[in-house]
Amino acid sequence: MRAEVTARLATGESPGPVAVRSSVTGANLIEQPETLLPAEPEVIEALSRTGTRDLATVVAAHPTSSLAWAMLADFTHSQGNLLEAYAYARVGYHRGLDALRKAGWRGQGPVPWSHEPNQGVLRALFALRRAAAEIGEDDEFERLTAFLDGADPSVIPLLRSQQTEAVSPGVDPAPPTAAFFIQGEN
Repeated sequence: MRAEVTARLATGESPGPVAVRSSVTGANLIEQPETLLPAEPEVIEALSRTGTRDLATVVAAHPTSSLAWAMLADFTHSQGNLLEAYAYARVGYHRGLDALRKAGWRGQGPVPWSHEPNQGVLRALFALRRAAAEIGEDDEFERLTAFLDGADPSVIPLLRSQQTEAVSPGVDPAPPTAAFFIQGEN
């Protein structure tokens, strides 16, 4: 069909009726390359030698590491300090955006969890998303959900499952029936 239309146009003829074929899938048909961040062996080493209460020293020594900020945000959250956790996660998010852009990321596209150095920025995004939900920042929660789903759809379920033991402050981990049913022998 294309060759026929091209031939008519070359001779000065009208191309006549032209059928336009298109596909509206809603999907981005231009495949974007994965963004792969460089490894941070010195940060991993420092985190492995440091107890949770000393995470701030790792952050101070490696302030550009979104992984260090995410770990500090998670620890602070586990202590019930929601606003501080939000602030730490926000810094980790911004440090992560800086690293992504430096690695060639252009505001969208895959950032796979399977590439271990990417996990710091993805953890910071997840921590910020969690904190945004807990302080009622619904628009931020939705934006970060879309961001994470676009980066790697496996991240939210994966990190949510890792946090099943860690319950948010103020949340009763017991199922509702546990309050009414006494288990054991009578």
